[in-house]
Amino acid sequence: MATFAKTNGSTQPVFNLDVRNGSPAQTAALNIAGPVQPQGPKLDFFSLVANGNISLTGGVNGYVGNVLQAIQNGTTDAGAGGTVAMYQVAADGVTLSLAIYPTGAYTTATLVAAAQTANATIGIPTANVSTTASFTTV
Repeated sequence: MATFAKTNGSTQPVFNLDVRNGSPAQTAALNIAGPVQPQGPKLDFFSLVANGNISLTGGVNGYVGNVLQAIQNGTTDAGAGGTVAMYQVAADGVTLSLAIYPTGAYTTATLVAAAQTANATIGIPTANVSTTASFTTV
């Protein structure tokens, strides 16, 4: 059986944290160091509330698909474009929760404008946008 020597050691993490201060010292007070997010970059969270039930409109030309495309494509008057890291339609059927990367790509005003424009043809306007999102497991 083949083996290899671990020339770099085995005590360092195998992922790059979103911080530039390296690994914390063993004596560091970790409870005051702030959150560590090893799975990826910082995200912006939003919730969109539609003026109609969107739970059955997840298709290519439905409310959810239109919003996702609008966010990812971006427009000059409604955000710079971003990547949807995750989304979920809530059990109430009218709330769409989103996590968008990079941070700052959208504000509540630009996100509602993008959603309104994207869904003008299907007749389900977006009533409200907030900067919080709720994701639940099934």
